[in-house]
Amino acid sequence: MPSDKEFLEYLYDRFNSRDMEALLASMQPDVVWANGMEGGHVYGHDGVRDYWTRQWAMIDPHVEPVGFSIGVDGTADVEVHQIVRDLEGNVLFDKMVGHIFRIEDGRIRRFNIR
Repeated sequence: MPSDKEFLEYLYDRFNSRDMEALLASMQPDVVWANGMEGGHVYGHDGVRDYWTRQWAMIDPHVEPVGFSIGVDGTADVEVHQIVRDLEGNVLFDKMVGHIFRIEDGRIRRFNIR
């Protein structure tokens, strides 16, 4: 079984590859996921699928984890370099962001943005 850090590195790689099915398989069925575009959260696999389908039709986000802080309680803080481009390739955002994951039974239970 991979470490939490290895698991999260895999998720970021799959996100950048737009591998929706691998990402959803890595989440609890009733996952709570932060909606970085509109605020609030989306719920469950269907909510995440709908959110990312809308997002990827409007923008091209790329995220690279640069630092990890893994807690013994199943939480993980990840420092991320995020570059968001429009669909023509123009950079809209290039900044550092923080992601907070709650991992239970080897899958993501909750995701927040700080």
